[in-house]
Amino acid sequence: MTNHVQLNDIKFGGNNPFVLIAGPCMIESEALVMETAEKIKEITTKLDIPFVFKASFDKANRSSIFSDRGPGIEKGLEILAKVKERFDVPVVSDIHEAGQAEIAAEVLDIIQIPAFLCRQTDLLVAAGNTGKIINVKKGQFLAPWDMQNVVTKLRETGNENILLTERGTTFGYNNLVVDMRSLITMREMGVPVVFDATHSVQIPGGNGTTTGGKREFVPYLSRAAASVGIDSIFMEVHPDPDNALSDGPNMVKLENLEEVLKPIKEIDSLIKQL
Repeated sequence: MTNHVQLNDIKFGGNNPFVLIAGPCMIESEALVMETAEKIKEITTKLDIPFVFKASFDKANRSSIFSDRGPGIEKGLEILAKVKERFDVPVVSDIHEAGQAEIAAEVLDIIQIPAFLCRQTDLLVAAGNTGKIINVKKGQFLAPWDMQNVVTKLRETGNENILLTERGTTFGYNNLVVDMRSLITMREMGVPVVFDATHSVQIPGGNGTTTGGKREFVPYLSRAAASVGIDSIFMEVHPDPDNALSDGPNMVKLENLEEVLKPIKEIDSLIKQL
């Protein structure tokens, strides 16, 4: 039985409609964040899809040391706080160090643990101790059943507000593959499961100093995941992905988002008989 995770009036899990977690990969500027959040809120309100805004204040695992990383925790949280206030939406961002947990918890509704760091005990414990919802991305190097240890680490802090995210598994060099069985396996741990549609189409390091991707596959994988029965879709969205400062090749173009979401909602409703 999957536990419900409650976030304001949004429910993850059970037979509830899927929640969209979306926004640009990185906070490139306050203007871009506000533009993207406003448009996604407009689309999700129209389609009646629960929405959580996502953007990273620091991309600490960029391929190259010369790549943009974002505004940092102080300025980034300031911008995310403005998104919460202006558009009345919850917000999520990544932390990379245990010392960031309490600071981030002052603003974030969901604290996200990056895939590469999903086994870092001190980071998980610090995040769990905030009492916030913790979304852990399954490492590209882990089998889905290995995430049970991650769940246990968080539960040992007394925190049951846990989400697990599937974002693809390493498949040879510079490639990922999605095993849809992973969504079922992780959901059987009693936690709501998120499908990360855009990172799953990455080609890690595929462009030398940057990560490549195949955004054209995002709609297909999203529909497939919805047909399995999931609790949330994670989708990075940008007004101009081809000129984005991070993860452009796999992000969905903002103007295409509504058409991408419509069939996902239909499949989700059919599977859950909403």
